[in-house]
Amino acid sequence: MTSRHPAAPLLLISAAALAVSSCAALTGGPVGNRSPPQPAKSVDLQRYSGLWFELARYDNRFEANCQAVTAEYRLRSDGLVDVLNRCRKGAPGGALKSIHGRAKALAGSGDAKLKVAFFGPMLGNYWVLDHADDYSWSIVGEPSGRFLWILTRAAHPPRAVRDDLQARAAAMGYDPSLIRQTTQ
Repeated sequence: MTSRHPAAPLLLISAAALAVSSCAALTGGPVGNRSPPQPAKSVDLQRYSGLWFELARYDNRFEANCQAVTAEYRLRSDGLVDVLNRCRKGAPGGALKSIHGRAKALAGSGDAKLKVAFFGPMLGNYWVLDHADDYSWSIVGEPSGRFLWILTRAAHPPRAVRDDLQARAAAMGYDPSLIRQTTQ
């Protein structure tokens, strides 16, 4: 069952994040990084397109009780990016919830900073802070330090990859005690 109602429980920038997605315009949880970093490198939006699995995130109200979270991005001919975020309520087999949005890369950001909209104007910030050269993982945040998503192309990456990504987020200043694992 798909929900397009404004009260839809999943709003990612995700992670981008989904991530999402990352909406500084929304009230998040505690500030988990008082000095969020700038993106480390440019993003090739064509290579970033496709399906991402949420490995971990900072808790947020729009993903409350969400598991099996995915974000799918598709580059459009007009330069915008279509966003489809999905989650299962309560457990990987729970009721499916989804939300559609769009994103626009900010000029001068190397396509690493995007503005995201799920309803109305593009307000949410979605920053691809770092990503693998082969686009197998991505760490997404935004300027308030309240949102963080760790995304992978694999639903169940090896433990070493999971540990490395959490260590990378911590090295960027994100509080590891606030990182919540997502069950896929």
